[in-house]
Amino acid sequence: MNLTLQSRFTRRFGLATPIALAPMAFASGGALAAACAQAGALGLVGGGYGDLDWTRREYSLALDRGGDTGRIGCGFIVWKLDEDASALDWVLEHRPRAVMLSFGDPRPYAQRIAAAGADLLFQVQRLEQVPMALEAGASVIVAQGGEAGGHSMNALNSRAIVSFVPELADWLAAHSPQTLLLAAGGIADGRTLAAARVLGADGAVVGSRLWATAEGLAADGAKRQALATSGDGTARSRVFDILRGKNWPAPYDFRSIRNELHRRWEDRIDELAAAPQAARTDYEAGMKAGDFSRGHATVGEAVGLIHDLPPAAELIARMTKQAEGLLGPAPGAA
Repeated sequence: MNLTLQSRFTRRFGLATPIALAPMAFASGGALAAACAQAGALGLVGGGYGDLDWTRREYSLALDRGGDTGRIGCGFIVWKLDEDASALDWVLEHRPRAVMLSFGDPRPYAQRIAAAGADLLFQVQRLEQVPMALEAGASVIVAQGGEAGGHSMNALNSRAIVSFVPELADWLAAHSPQTLLLAAGGIADGRTLAAARVLGADGAVVGSRLWATAEGLAADGAKRQALATSGDGTARSRVFDILRGKNWPAPYDFRSIRNELHRRWEDRIDELAAAPQAARTDYEAGMKAGDFSRGHATVGEAVGLIHDLPPAAELIARMTKQAEGLLGPAPGAA
């Protein structure tokens, strides 16, 4: 196998490194997306739940700081777009380089995304979702493993990227060889970025590691908690969705740091769902006070690889250099 870090993904999107910022809701803001774009990655603003005011503000900031790179896009949660797609429509008016959709059926939005000249990236958690994404015209499939932070499929349905990515790479080679593939979940340093390429991906979507940067919008207390947490310290459940009043459909749930409040309720999910108010009041007070024994810090299993909070550009350069050292220089490089 003769691999380099450069790939079909870097060539198609004009990137210096095969990294896309995960469009994390309320964490991947305009400053972080722009910093990633300026560093040679694809900067995706976290449009998430489709809050028009938030998306307008943060996407405008991304364009102001990184629009000349041609590497700015946005991501949305599909089941929320089904309720209100005004934020998507606003972004499309500004001709994004790419739109990433997750958690639902992308087909109702495919035509308007294509009409805006944007590439459609669609995130899947299982092989059975891929034909729907191809029918929607997705040029990039994002294979998300259950080790990822935030939302993904629950333990009964999720896959680990170490087996999911090569299986999906083989499937795409046989059925849709022009479609690009990115890995998502657990990519946090140059080793894991290089591993994504070895597994058959054209690049990686990086979430937790870019969440823990100077530009990430997560609270400082949440970031400090992440620095003190090993990869053993996260859990996937519905606890924080219930406490936040987020009515996520099955089979999706939420990975975050497994703190005291989570442990209190993780074996009593049905009880919490039936009467959440007291626990929700405790959670909201914790978030307001910056007490992350009660609030939530949204990171995945890669949290054990997070040891500092650098500027995003410094982190991307570090990951890229380490991955290049493992894969070897590009053809023709000195």
